[in-house]
Amino acid sequence: MKTYFTLSTLALSMSLFPLGFLLHGFEPEWNQWRGPTRDGMIPIDSLWPKNISEDKLRLKWKKSIAKGYPGPVLSKDLVFTVETKGKNEVVRAFDRKTGEQKWETQWQGSMSVPFFAWKNGSWVRSTPVYDGKNLYVGGMRDHLVCLDAESGNRLWSVDFMERYESPLPAFGFVCSPLVMGEHLYAQAGSGLCKLDKQTGKSEWRILEVKGEKYGSAFSSPTFATIRGVRQMVVQTRTDLAGIDPKKGKVLWKKPIEAYRGMNILTPAIAGDSVFTSSYGGKSLLFEVEKKNDGFAVAQKWENIQEAYMSSPILIGDFCYLHLRKQRMACLKLKTGETAWISSESFGKYMSMVSNGKDILALDEDGTLYLIGANPEQLLIRQKRTISQAPTWAHLAISGNQLFVRELEAIACYEW
Repeated sequence: MKTYFTLSTLALSMSLFPLGFLLHGFEPEWNQWRGPTRDGMIPIDSLWPKNISEDKLRLKWKKSIAKGYPGPVLSKDLVFTVETKGKNEVVRAFDRKTGEQKWETQWQGSMSVPFFAWKNGSWVRSTPVYDGKNLYVGGMRDHLVCLDAESGNRLWSVDFMERYESPLPAFGFVCSPLVMGEHLYAQAGSGLCKLDKQTGKSEWRILEVKGEKYGSAFSSPTFATIRGVRQMVVQTRTDLAGIDPKKGKVLWKKPIEAYRGMNILTPAIAGDSVFTSSYGGKSLLFEVEKKNDGFAVAQKWENIQEAYMSSPILIGDFCYLHLRKQRMACLKLKTGETAWISSESFGKYMSMVSNGKDILALDEDGTLYLIGANPEQLLIRQKRTISQAPTWAHLAISGNQLFVRELEAIACYEW
């Protein structure tokens, strides 16, 4: 089996690594949405489960919690979870080794999503971010809470509807916030907001939209260095854009069509290009160019295959993608051609993590797959039913531990 992980891929992952963490002496575990580099990738030399059978990938502990979609977030010693319990949102911290609960805090914050989404529940959705000291949690009623990660004590909170006189978004606070240096970024308050992470004070708000129909975005922002310029890449319900994080200036922007504005996945960075795919739309790659007066962005290719909620994994010159039609696909990043589409069907959502050689993929039906990163065919090395309950939250991996958020439980596996 050939290895299709390249040095350019490693360089890309490092370029995405939040510099602010390094400057503060914090080497993050799986501390946020899709991991430290926010792309589902871990270094190729990291510990990795080569066998996911029950005797090799063993259940270490499991704790019952209330319903929710946020992925588990890790510090060196703790795993943090968020849930909806009655009318309250609850945050818990468990010891990574033993599963012992260390603290719990909660606040009132429930809401009901539109009728056509009832089957997927009105539970909290946003995955929090841990910066080495504090935990930043997005609540459904468009608010953000900063907690001391060691004690669970609340340090500050922001009600975006009150601050910006914005409506309650129909699906609540969905975006997973991002920390960079001394600031926090979130798609909330009917726009993209930058906050001082120590106080919650607003620095700027841009990409504002009007009316409840749109509200805040489903997608989560990420950082990249494109054409030598550090920028934030963000997808709203209507547009894909590059943002100057200091000034809050839009560097470039392209419309992205999607049914009901359901641009959900996190955009993926491929060198100086950006990949995205939308519900009711297409898969697209845009190339960003530096001009004397700023940036220009042009569509490089499009492919009729469409993703829905699942964010892709990029390895070398290939994109591994879970499709709206519940198949897996591999797309060629250089040309946009389809390398393969699986004949096997999967669930409605797939969270994926990769070390550059293999992919761990968790289906929302509770099946865990170990997949070889092969651009010639879908190569399923192993599969295993790991949960009888739905598993919509994103996987978390660190050291020799794998954390799975079931709908009403958090489970730790070790190999």
